[in-house]
Amino acid sequence: MASLKEIRARIASVASTQKITSAMKMVSAAKLKKAENATLSFVPYKTKLSEALSNYLGSLEGTVSIPLAESREVKKVALIAFTSSSGLCGVYNSNVCKLFKKAYDEYAETLGKENVISILAGKKINDYAKKFQIAVEKQFDPVTERPSYDMAIELGDEMVKLFLDHKVDRVEVIFNHFKNAGVQTPQREVILPLKTDTLPTAQSLDYLVEPDKEAFVNALVPKVIRTAFYSIMLDAHTAEHGARMTAMHIASDNADQLSQELKIQYNKARQNVITNELIDIVGGAEALNG
Repeated sequence: MASLKEIRARIASVASTQKITSAMKMVSAAKLKKAENATLSFVPYKTKLSEALSNYLGSLEGTVSIPLAESREVKKVALIAFTSSSGLCGVYNSNVCKLFKKAYDEYAETLGKENVISILAGKKINDYAKKFQIAVEKQFDPVTERPSYDMAIELGDEMVKLFLDHKVDRVEVIFNHFKNAGVQTPQREVILPLKTDTLPTAQSLDYLVEPDKEAFVNALVPKVIRTAFYSIMLDAHTAEHGARMTAMHIASDNADQLSQELKIQYNKARQNVITNELIDIVGGAEALNG
C-alpha cells in the first residue's frame, strides 16, 4: 500500500490538474459561444445565396452553360481536410484523419496516388499524412483557429482555377460538422462540380438580369463556392471548441472521481497507521505489566 505521503502528493496533483481542465473548459465554452454565433449569423447568407442561384436556374426556360457545374469523368481529385494544430479535444482530430485516410485510399486505388492532390490545414492532419507517407500538395494554416473570409476566397478561387483548367475533376472537403457541444460528426462534402438543384417554386419567378443570363450565373457561382468554403471553416471551428469543451468537462469529472477515490484510500491508510500504533502501544503496556 502506498504511504500517506505518496497519497497526499497524488491528491494534490489531481487537484492541480482539475483546476487546469476546469479553466480550459470555461475558456472553450466562451470560444464556442462566439464561434457558434458567427456560424449561425453566416448560415442565412449562405442559404439565401444558394437559393438565389437555384431559383434563377429553375426559372429559365432553356439551359445555361455553367463550367463549374460540369460533371465529367473523375481522373484527378483534390482532397481538402481541416483539423486543429493542438490536441486536448477528444477524437476531433483523429476522426477527420481516419476519414481522410479512407477517402485517400479509395481514390488512390481507383485513380492512382499521383492523381490525388492533398491540401491540408492543421498540424494534426499534416503529421498524420507524414506518418503514412502521403504526399501533400499544399499546407494551410490551421484555419479552424481563426477562420476568415479572405482564407475562403483564397482557397475557393484556387480550387475554381484548378477545376476550370481541368487539373482536377472533383474537389472534396473533409471536416467535422458541429451538431452540438457533445456531438461532432466527420463529413465528406463535394464542393466541385457544383450541384445546381432547382426548387419546385422557381418556375413561377421572373428575373431580369444584365448583361445576360450566362454572365450573371457564372459571376454568382464563384461566390457560392467561396461561401461554401467559409461555411465549412466556421463549422469546423465551432466543432473544435465544442469537442474541446466536452473533453475538458469529462477530464474534470474524471479528476473529481479520482480525487474522491484517493481520499478514501488515504483515510483507510491513515486508519491502518493509527490502528497499528494503538496495537504497538497496547502491546508495550502489556509487556511492562507482565
